[in-house]
Amino acid sequence: MKSLVIHAPRDLRIEDHPVTPPAAGEVQITMAAGGICGSDLHYYQNGGFGAVKLREPMILGHEVSGHIAALGEGVTTLKVGQLVAVSPSRPCAECEFCLSGQPNQCLNMRFYGSAMPFPHIQGAFSQVLNAKAAQCAVADGLTAGEAAMAEPLAVCLHAVRQAGPLLGKTVLVTGCGPIGVLCILAARRAGADHVVATDMSDFTLEKAREAGADVTFNVTKVDKPLQPYMSDKGQVDVLFECSGAVTALTAGIHAMRPGGTIVQLGLSGDMSVPMMAITAKELSLKGSFRFHEEFFTGVSLMQKGLIDVKPFITQTLPMKDAIEAFELASDRTRAMKTQIEFA
Repeated sequence: MKSLVIHAPRDLRIEDHPVTPPAAGEVQITMAAGGICGSDLHYYQNGGFGAVKLREPMILGHEVSGHIAALGEGVTTLKVGQLVAVSPSRPCAECEFCLSGQPNQCLNMRFYGSAMPFPHIQGAFSQVLNAKAAQCAVADGLTAGEAAMAEPLAVCLHAVRQAGPLLGKTVLVTGCGPIGVLCILAARRAGADHVVATDMSDFTLEKAREAGADVTFNVTKVDKPLQPYMSDKGQVDVLFECSGAVTALTAGIHAMRPGGTIVQLGLSGDMSVPMMAITAKELSLKGSFRFHEEFFTGVSLMQKGLIDVKPFITQTLPMKDAIEAFELASDRTRAMKTQIEFA
């Protein structure tokens, strides 16, 4: 089989790897689609992000779907031929965090395509993948591309859970890449009444409006765009900060209503925060990292037609054009979610 392996910044190679039979409790999957995530782009462009750096070649990818080709011993819940979305979240189920209901904080997490531990956890951008049956969500009724969107959608569903009740709330989303846009969809589904979105790209802001944003601002074209939301100590109840930019976080905080909640999703290294404003407004600042059970919820919501991700899959390229796909995914004037076909 062929796999997409990153060796160093801009050194992405298609390599041959052996195929092994699925172990007991596993299924073998013929991969169909894989979405290029922001972390994949960080590895491709910079060899990592923050303190996380490549120290050995690593197969990329964790937003994937495919068709079951073979069942390992003991697997009775899945069938050959089924389309499945594959969760990259593989907690150990034994550490203190897993046992306390925080599997996304697992001490021994094996999350596809991660250079956090060493040896690195190899990713899922391969033509064939062996995965635990428990990782697989049957995706009947979805396309392979939709099924591969379950992972980023799960990230956003987890963030919405962190935010608490959203019914009737005013929500601000800063950064309208795939995570920001999916946060808009998830917040709307959770009952958000008024959604404001900011970004630096007209293309992504158009997608934000398509996802349900009421008001959008290109921060490079409008001076103090959030000024109307800063009156009377602030008008925003919940901020989903998806850019990882200090300027976006700071502007969002000044627009927040006292007692509001900040959910930080964007990762770009350490950020300075206006602590005096957070203290004076009695704001809650929460991180949101990965997901677990939300993965299966996301698949179910898509199957029921309650969340539609199709408009946000903007490009699909064959595996042989992987470098072009990564370059496209880096261009926020043209791409929202770029996917790779593995057939």
